Amino acid sequence: MNPVDVPVTEARAQFADLVNRVAYTGEPVKLTRRGKVMAALVSPEDLELLEAVRSQRVELPQPGQTAQTAQPAPPADRPQAAPLRIAAEYRPPGFGR
Repeated sequence: MNPVDVPVTEARAQFADLVNRVAYTGEPVKLTRRGKVMAALVSPEDLELLEAVRSQRVELPQPGQTAQTAQPAPPADRPQAAPLRIAAEYRPPGFGR
């Protein structure tokens, strides 16, 4: 599956549709600004694999094996990543500061 590139400005207007696309097809969506990838929408399964790789707690699943059944790897000696922060917020039309 090749990710779809969507400019951030379009993604704002299509957010619900993009989330549904990722949720039901598993196809990732790359969010771009001026042609540069800024973020991505991925399926929960892809996110779980990414988190496992980053934390090095779980070995990558073998073909036919899911991330839930993969065997835990020894704990990594590096500190845990900082929690993610919200980079944008939804503001309905007409919302003013």
